[in-house]
Amino acid sequence: MHVSILTPDSHVFEGEAEVVTLPGTDGLYQVLDNHAPMITTLAKGTIMVKTKGVESKYETSGGVAEILGNRLSILAEGVLI
Repeated sequence: MHVSILTPDSHVFEGEAEVVTLPGTDGLYQVLDNHAPMITTLAKGTIMVKTKGVESKYETSGGVAEILGNRLSILAEGVLI
C-alpha cells in the first residue's frame, strides 16, 4: 500500500509499506494491503512503518489517518524521527 506521513511543516515519509501500526485514540491499529476504508484520530504514540522487512518508527503527538483505495494518508500534528 502507498503511505504518506505529513505534518504542517514537512513531508516525513512517502512510499510503499507492507504494514503500518498506528496509535489510535481507541488503541493500536494495524493497516495491511487492501484495508477497508477508514478515518481515525491518532493519539500521542509511535507510528511503525514496515517496508521490505525494515521497520521505521515515527513519534507523533497526534493527528488523523485516512485509509482509502490502498492508500494510507497520515496527517500528524508533529513527528519526531
